[in-house]
Amino acid sequence: MTRSNLKTIARLTVVAVWIVLFGILLERDYFIKTLDTRERLVLRRDREESFSGVYFKEERIGYVRNRLVRDDAGDGYRLRQEAYLVLNILEQSHSIRMLIHADLGNDLLLRHFDFELSSPFYSMTAEGRVDGSTVNFILTTGKEKIKDSIRLAAPPFLSTNRRGYLLSADLKAGDKLRIPYFDPISLSGKDTVLEYKGYDKVLIKGRIQRLHHFSESFAGMRIESWLDDTGKVIKEESPAGFVFIAEPEFKATDIKTTGREILSSVSVRVEGAMPPDFASRTRLGYRLSYPAEAEVEIDLDRQELADGILTVTREEVPDDAAEPCPGPAAKLASTPYVQASHFQIAKLTEMLVDDKMSAMTKVRSLSAWVFDNLEKRPVLGIPDAVTTLRIRRGDCNEHAVLFAALARNVGIPTRIVAGVIFHEGAFYYHAWNEVCLDGSWLSLDTTRNEIPADVSHIKFVEGETREQIKIGGLLGKLKIEAVP
Repeated sequence: MTRSNLKTIARLTVVAVWIVLFGILLERDYFIKTLDTRERLVLRRDREESFSGVYFKEERIGYVRNRLVRDDAGDGYRLRQEAYLVLNILEQSHSIRMLIHADLGNDLLLRHFDFELSSPFYSMTAEGRVDGSTVNFILTTGKEKIKDSIRLAAPPFLSTNRRGYLLSADLKAGDKLRIPYFDPISLSGKDTVLEYKGYDKVLIKGRIQRLHHFSESFAGMRIESWLDDTGKVIKEESPAGFVFIAEPEFKATDIKTTGREILSSVSVRVEGAMPPDFASRTRLGYRLSYPAEAEVEIDLDRQELADGILTVTREEVPDDAAEPCPGPAAKLASTPYVQASHFQIAKLTEMLVDDKMSAMTKVRSLSAWVFDNLEKRPVLGIPDAVTTLRIRRGDCNEHAVLFAALARNVGIPTRIVAGVIFHEGAFYYHAWNEVCLDGSWLSLDTTRNEIPADVSHIKFVEGETREQIKIGGLLGKLKIEAVP
């Protein structure tokens, strides 16, 4: 791989997390609260259509169209929501479309949904039906179909970006609601907490408006919403830098710019100076600052926190006698996005390794294949191993999910981790892997061909995309100082 390719791939991790965070903000418009259905009388029974402009760093980069219509039978509603984005990644424009159709009952309970996400080199669809509190779905990525289900705390409700039912709940400033939440992009559910802040005077596009302010806590992030007296969402923003503003169609769809380059905008400038030989060091210390509510964990494995200093120690590579850890089962499992038991994954591992090899030799062989055979370029979507194997391209997210599937297939416990790495004067968000041998976790980075990963890799979360969204709580708020 050329040095230029390494420079490019080192900066791409946050894209998948950014897309999912956008989806979370978007899907909250209708995968929503378990309030008494009588509160929903504010919903108009005729057609509703509205538009919102999507902004990043005060520049419009996309729009959302919402349309709600009574169904022909008169016993429910049809919801259609379309989102379109144009993202500036490494000074190149990349478009993304998200589309959802949903059938709702008269009480706005979800009956069925179809979700689509498409971008250059990537597409996925998900179809789901609700049975009580369980969402049964079929996920399709490329040519692969995966059937699965998720059980929620309560039957999911759907709504539009008109949320008058919140106002009719007679909330007072400081009141809170706990919300069972479902996200069709990561196909996961989790409770969020919504707090009513009362009336705010908000300046929007040069006009001061008096609006109802709601604040939500999700995965260590704060999502802020402002509603008018009818319950219409006028403004909404997330820590990822997205801002939604209600606008007429001609304004919302008028995208004249791709906005600022995303990866540089969310990078973290190092305070002080990194040592020039950091790549060869065995230990390096950092002083970190980030919000207390961020759901991240740093004092574990090769990272040790003491007296406010996080020390990262590069591991020693195990010898050929090292054995895979006897679990944990979750790190050997096949999942909808890490398809470790898929026949194509098994076929490749049979070509690359055999039973006579030591565990460490298997790790080296699989890691080298991923590094050598994936074209290093952004793929805007939710990474999965089988699609990555088919298209043979991707950023660090695709590298990490494919290696995880291959290593798990041969019985080596493997996890995906995410955090930051240092690159040309700043820290960029990144994903890599860890394998468990002889009771210890060993880091490796298949996009940079490193075993173990150098000490500029600072881990914040472990898991797939649904866990990596916790990185959103750090965006724009993380500070890093290298300690001499």
